[in-house]
Amino acid sequence: MNYVNMNLSEENTLTKLSRMAEESGFIKPELYRKYEVKRGLRDLDGKGVLVGLTEIGEVHSYIMDEGEKVSVPGRLIYRGIDIRDIVMGFIEDNRYGFEETAYLLLFGNLPDLNAQKEFEQLLSLYQRLPEDFTRDVILKAPSKDIMNTLARSVLALYSFDENPDDTSMQNVLKQCLRLVACFPSLAVYGYHALSHYHGSQSLYIHSPRADLSIAENILAMLRPDSSYTQLEATLLDLALVLHAEHGGGNNSSFVTHVVTSTGTDTYSAMAAAIGALKGPRHGGANIKVVQMFEDMKEKLKDWEDDEEIEQYLTRILSKDAFDRTGLIYGIGHAVYSISDPRTVILKGYVSQLAQEKGLEDEFNLYAKVETLAPQVISKFNTMYKTVSANVDFYSGFVYKMLNIPMEMFTPIFAISRIVGWSAHRIEEIANSGKIIRPAYKSVAPRRSYLRMNER
Repeated sequence: MNYVNMNLSEENTLTKLSRMAEESGFIKPELYRKYEVKRGLRDLDGKGVLVGLTEIGEVHSYIMDEGEKVSVPGRLIYRGIDIRDIVMGFIEDNRYGFEETAYLLLFGNLPDLNAQKEFEQLLSLYQRLPEDFTRDVILKAPSKDIMNTLARSVLALYSFDENPDDTSMQNVLKQCLRLVACFPSLAVYGYHALSHYHGSQSLYIHSPRADLSIAENILAMLRPDSSYTQLEATLLDLALVLHAEHGGGNNSSFVTHVVTSTGTDTYSAMAAAIGALKGPRHGGANIKVVQMFEDMKEKLKDWEDDEEIEQYLTRILSKDAFDRTGLIYGIGHAVYSISDPRTVILKGYVSQLAQEKGLEDEFNLYAKVETLAPQVISKFNTMYKTVSANVDFYSGFVYKMLNIPMEMFTPIFAISRIVGWSAHRIEEIANSGKIIRPAYKSVAPRRSYLRMNER
């Protein structure tokens, strides 16, 4: 049998088997209601099923009034401190805030000046990758997906650790801090490898600088000339702060708890979290927002015509526009309804950067969609009475204005969220919890085994 026929035979076999796998894997939706299973660990009203306790982050979106759930403007709280106060603090001081935020999330309190300097010096020390790591691990096996590169790099670092399986608190903290410090290099170098080997672009490898913040280093390492403006670095730093943590219930942080509870090593736990964040339902959503707006800009004749914008959004919901999934990306959130505090904070600075970049018209289109989309959704589906723009709505636009390639959007999320993952891993270890093993009820009917000649 020749190669072509073998491929055709393989395809036919896989088609048949995939159909059988899908049929055997399907569970009737009414069974979830019968057995009161909370799909996605969420109640029918959207409230998350309580599976643990945390002191790291809190997502607040409603109050109970005489037994009724009443939606309120969203709040995001890090270690008991409102994110708006954290942001206002370092912005008014005219300094970068991600390192301070990382210290707060990891150690529970805001650092004083000496503690901040000591922490930043430690991160600077840990920025350097092992000798020849970039060449042998990243450049020799370039991937077309940077999240894949990031996960492989993290797993490879296990081999360079003298005590990789030591889960004592001091060793785990050291491992986590090393990952926080070197994630920017792993991601940026992964992008340059992709750009060079798969895109025929020049290869630039800039070393991180100890005198720069993490946000500054990302821009300096990413760009051929290492240049950036103050506003660009400020906005990227802000995005990192807003993405660093979102309560233990977000998918990738929950994965960190689950995997850590098995007693496994830090590198395995973080690689699992990266795999969770990679999914388009989690960290990849901002890419879909940018792609949706690119399609919208092509289709709309007048970006200022509310009626035309509403018609386009209705076509999206009707699965007649963009990717035909029926989703308006960047609108709606599993927890927030009236507002996502991260979006509220980010929007003002997005406006400033849009003016600096000469993209006011595009920003105005984003603002119009932010206002019109919830109205269109509520008309199209009466179940959704209150939805709002989530952080993904503007973050992709921010990265685009910063000339950050789309392949780096989700990795930047990971560069930020590694702080939250580290805090949750430490919290799981500190509390010596049991292995997390939820129950699944089998609904398969009992059957007898049939001998081969009876089938």
